[in-house]
Amino acid sequence: MTLLEKTGLAVLRRFDPETAHRLAITALRARLTARPGPVSTPRLATELAGLKLPNPVGLAAGFDKNATAIAPLSRAGFGFIEVGAATPRAQPGNPKPRLFRLPQDRAAINRFGFNNDGMDVIADRLAARCDGIPVGLNLGANKDSNDRLADFSTVLKTCGAYIDFATVNVSSPNTEKLRELQGKAALSAILSDTIQTRNALPRPIPIFLKIAPGLSNDELADIAEVAIISGVDAIIATNTTLSRDGLHSPDRDQAGGLSGAPLFDKSTRVLAHLSQITDGKIFLIGVGGISSAADAYAKIRAGASALQLYTAMIYQGLSLAADIAHGLDELLERDGFANVADAVGTDREKWL
Repeated sequence: MTLLEKTGLAVLRRFDPETAHRLAITALRARLTARPGPVSTPRLATELAGLKLPNPVGLAAGFDKNATAIAPLSRAGFGFIEVGAATPRAQPGNPKPRLFRLPQDRAAINRFGFNNDGMDVIADRLAARCDGIPVGLNLGANKDSNDRLADFSTVLKTCGAYIDFATVNVSSPNTEKLRELQGKAALSAILSDTIQTRNALPRPIPIFLKIAPGLSNDELADIAEVAIISGVDAIIATNTTLSRDGLHSPDRDQAGGLSGAPLFDKSTRVLAHLSQITDGKIFLIGVGGISSAADAYAKIRAGASALQLYTAMIYQGLSLAADIAHGLDELLERDGFANVADAVGTDREKWL
């Protein structure tokens, strides 16, 4: 982290978290941040569900909800980025305040509730983007929707021509009853509809599924079975948690989804279990508590072919993406892996 970035983070922490986030997006768009470009080496080059990634370090959905900073984020060192979530209609989300820093825990709690500009506005921004690293869109459902199952395919129909992958998000804790759609019957219906919509696109794209961390082994087995049968290309494990175990920061009891360092062990155990039960039949993307190259490496060795991060940047800045990619390359070289794919799942038993 440069002195300029340290100074910038110190200034942002003087504002409430949501205002600070908006200012960070503004700084990105004004090109006031470091732009190393995609970091890549032969060891880091990754193929994920047909996507060619310069490295496996991705940006999780939620940072650029409205696809307003795609160009600068594409030059920030990531191997791929995910924007959104987008819903069919614009919605304001939950009342403020709805984002809370937990500095003693290196974490955050949010209860945004899928605030976004709506699929039509987001589609226009996606259509205007330049070529670069793969860009995906997180698909969401409107809070007051009469047919949440159809919302995912509705967004995909509108935006699918302008993205490289799409993620079905049934795991946010901030939209009432959304996580109930992770049940076997509802999930089968959603994924079947989404895959049919994907297949009708002029350029079919990979479909990912994002799941919650608090699922039992039986629930994980059901989700894995449905995902594989439906033809989903990858599972993202995991979204935020409702658990508050071991937290110390003053805002630890705020309602919403917890992300950041406290989620690392929980999400990595889910990842490893999914790796065991899917046995290479589907790609896995590790998310939750990644704040260093060592964390990223642990996720890969637990079964992830690629990674996503977000919360750690609140404390370590945007340069974290490139730092993790460079550090991951060094760890792969140290342990004799010619490519990141060779390391996937090699230490899975540690997390089971």
